[in-house]
Amino acid sequence: MPIAIPHTCTKKALRQDGTPWYSDFPEPESTPSKTPSSEIYTLLSSSSLLAKNILLIDTRRTDCTGGTIQGSINIPAHSFYWSRKVIYDLCLRGGVKRVVFYCGSSNGRGPRCAAWMQDYIDSVGGDVELKAEVMVGGIRSWVKAYGGEMMEGYDEKVWEAVKQDEV
Repeated sequence: MPIAIPHTCTKKALRQDGTPWYSDFPEPESTPSKTPSSEIYTLLSSSSLLAKNILLIDTRRTDCTGGTIQGSINIPAHSFYWSRKVIYDLCLRGGVKRVVFYCGSSNGRGPRCAAWMQDYIDSVGGDVELKAEVMVGGIRSWVKAYGGEMMEGYDEKVWEAVKQDEV
């Protein structure tokens, strides 16, 4: 199923030859579920065992200045496709049940990587206990709602426009 990507995202995601960064990879078939940032925040801020079952993947590349959600790993979208098996194996070994992806606004890279991950999960047997998801609104929604709470490398100056609804 093709992923609808806003024009503003595709404009930034073009290679020098004018093609999108993802054009060398297969089109994802899955539609990953969407998870509000409030749900992730609640789980991470609690002492719930459910928080230990989540892996957060930040798919931003050069636009990752300003910080990332605490505990996230950064795997830029353009290199994620080839890492799916490793991520899958690590999740199984670590008891992870939910892999939650995000990017700047979760309108392009995050959903595409989540769909590729769900496609991989489905292709190797459809492990019903492991699901790929997208955090709605991406890091921008997180910062707008929670500021620098539970973030590593938070730089308030980078996020001033987000907090004022300018982005």
